[in-house]
Amino acid sequence: MYFIVVKFQTKPEWTDRWLDLVADFTAATRAEPGNLWFEWSRSVDDPAEYVLVEGFTDDGAGPHVQSEHFKRAVEATPQALTRTPQIISRQVDGDSWELMGEVTVAGS
Repeated sequence: MYFIVVKFQTKPEWTDRWLDLVADFTAATRAEPGNLWFEWSRSVDDPAEYVLVEGFTDDGAGPHVQSEHFKRAVEATPQALTRTPQIISRQVDGDSWELMGEVTVAGS
């Protein structure tokens, strides 16, 4: 699977509207057959920073980057950002989240 984390630093006037800007992109990506998850979070240290955690099947990452909704997002998002997004993208073993071995919660 492909595991991807991207950090987006938003302009002050876009920070509270970021999720609206990427809403269609998010919905379309989540509907892709090769998408495993596509989850937005906001930094607790910097409210202007959004973090996207993505998972795709081995065959799903390529079609995602070639999709029309990806191309539209690439065109639309720079207006709301203060810098080029930072990314980590790796192909890893597995196909889903796994339980953490160091912390165990009874009943889960």
